[in-house]
Amino acid sequence: MSDLIKSQLAPHGVLRAAINMGNFLLVTGKTASGDPDGVSPDMARAIAERLGVPVSFVPYAKPADLADAAGTDTWDIGNIGAEPQRAQKIAFTAAYAEIEATYLVPAGSPIQSIADVDKKGNRISVSKGSAYELWLERNIHNAELIRAAGGPQAFDAFVNEKMDALASLRPALLNDVKKLPGSRILDGQFASVQQAVGCNKSATEAAAFLAAFVEEAKASGLVASLIKKHGVEGRLTVAPKA
Repeated sequence: MSDLIKSQLAPHGVLRAAINMGNFLLVTGKTASGDPDGVSPDMARAIAERLGVPVSFVPYAKPADLADAAGTDTWDIGNIGAEPQRAQKIAFTAAYAEIEATYLVPAGSPIQSIADVDKKGNRISVSKGSAYELWLERNIHNAELIRAAGGPQAFDAFVNEKMDALASLRPALLNDVKKLPGSRILDGQFASVQQAVGCNKSATEAAAFLAAFVEEAKASGLVASLIKKHGVEGRLTVAPKA
């Protein structure tokens, strides 16, 4: 491990890992010491171990807050969904894991497919600042996006304001559909949220190290083993080779 990579990734002698606490597939609980636990924190632990430094977790309630803190010297790596808007400030690896994003529609909805959603007059409820909201912002051209403060708020707005579709991660919608009799989850996906590792854009050598580490973690079975360890098989999948 070169001193340059260490100095770029752990300039304070510890790897400060920013974690999106709002993703229940990637953060599934806490350790006995109170640190976040799950696939995302374990990836950070593995990176810190490879660097030979301790890890310190910097938790964020929402991914948008984590992304907004990029470049402010509050974290060294950020585990978050990679999106072009975020990549303006963060150097991302390829994805190490993926999560399907799709829609929930209410009982009696005429919407039958993903393609039916983006039509004039339709309103889509979505959590503001999520990776899938950023994807929809770039790709929805006819329907209206109604942004809420978080996932639960987006569900409430979808129900209370009688919107046409709720955009979210499929695993979250599997819970939501149980709360709304007659509602349906659409087949397929409008996007796959790419969970990646990011660092400061100026840390060129560190970014290359992280990119290689992620590819090794996928190829060696590390990511698959973490998915199994934390009980999120079938909801979180190993991303393909870059």
